[in-house]
Amino acid sequence: MASGQLSRAEALTHQGVRHACHVMLYCDTQALLFDKMPIRHIVLMQMRFDGLLGFPGGLVDPLDESLEAGLSRELLEETGVALPVSEEEHVGACYAPSSSSSSTPPLITHFYVKKMEEEQITALERAGPSVAADHGLEVLGVVRVPLYTMDGGGGLPSFLSHGFAGNARSQLLDSLARFRLVAPDDLRRALAMCTQIRVRMAADLGGSLAPAGDTQQQSS
Repeated sequence: MASGQLSRAEALTHQGVRHACHVMLYCDTQALLFDKMPIRHIVLMQMRFDGLLGFPGGLVDPLDESLEAGLSRELLEETGVALPVSEEEHVGACYAPSSSSSSTPPLITHFYVKKMEEEQITALERAGPSVAADHGLEVLGVVRVPLYTMDGGGGLPSFLSHGFAGNARSQLLDSLARFRLVAPDDLRRALAMCTQIRVRMAADLGGSLAPAGDTQQQSS
């Protein structure tokens, strides 16, 4: 197990902490983008109320319910579908980054990966807007992760350049590698292109924030 990682059993022995559980739902697919680019896998994330990308899930109190029962409850609230989650789908836990000024107990985040059928994934995508209690509130919508890389950085590089909640970006990258959903060379290429995109974004934002006079001087 990687440094800093805890097993499910180890995490539950820690006292004075909070627990949060999240899950990556995915399936295989034969679909083609533009009738020529294989998509291969559908991986779901969601746009949160704070404008960050994350995985479905939330806080669970192990004194009241099992981690998996609590995660299934959160899935029902956020997606409208009560999916069973098993201990075997637990892939790791770790302490979440914390602020030194925070007065709340430390948080241990548990991560699960669940493989589903494509029909189940599409049914879940349809259910959210119509029946999920948190849709439009805590959850603004379910999104698919583009696992391909296009010329210019479209696809996975651009997706990775967005803001992610907590350690959701590292959870995504670790899972894509562990379950071989993206080839190692393709993942490295996507990360390199993501870095370039973020540099361009920073420059664009800097230009947008420059005073009007400075902008005119630079253009003259």
